Amino acid sequence: MVFTLTGFLIALSTLFAVIDILGSVPLIISMRKDYEHVNSLKSTIIATIVLLLSLFIGQYIFSLLGLEVSAFGIAGAIILFILGAEMVLNIEIMKMDPNVSKDATIFPLAFPLIAGPGSISTIMSLNSMVSYLEISLAIIINMLLVFIVLKSTDWISNKLGTDGLNILRKMFGVILLALSSQMLVSNLKILWLHY
Repeated sequence: MVFTLTGFLIALSTLFAVIDILGSVPLIISMRKDYEHVNSLKSTIIATIVLLLSLFIGQYIFSLLGLEVSAFGIAGAIILFILGAEMVLNIEIMKMDPNVSKDATIFPLAFPLIAGPGSISTIMSLNSMVSYLEISLAIIINMLLVFIVLKSTDWISNKLGTDGLNILRKMFGVILLALSSQMLVSNLKILWLHY
């Protein structure tokens, strides 16, 4: 396939909607409070690598491991559901092991929040409609936006204040619960129909 502006815009807008970095701001702010360290640049680079690898060798790895994309989606939905429940109920389900670094840079920020099952399966789906170049550019531009948002969370946090952050945390926690439930049901349907 050759590069077209239409194909690039389709890939760019689809990935922007699926990654939803602006909607994840309350969760990212929450992570910055709950974890000792979050490296914005490292998270962005790791997420970019995961997404680009998904584009070029994702289908091969899944078939090699005997995994369905929908099974991967179910696992990601469960993790996102737990994160949403923590936000809404103000509880800690995923407890930190004191012997493990309290660093959210890779998990859960780079994966599954930024480069999660939704974005990975979307990239693999887009691959049949648009070119590798269009998707690669869409990934890179979306990751630049992700980096800008990650670097701005302290500023956003200061502007919103404690009450504003609590309201946003609860609201987006409910949205995260709904999205994870929808992702779970959709992927269960796909698996059911496949088998």
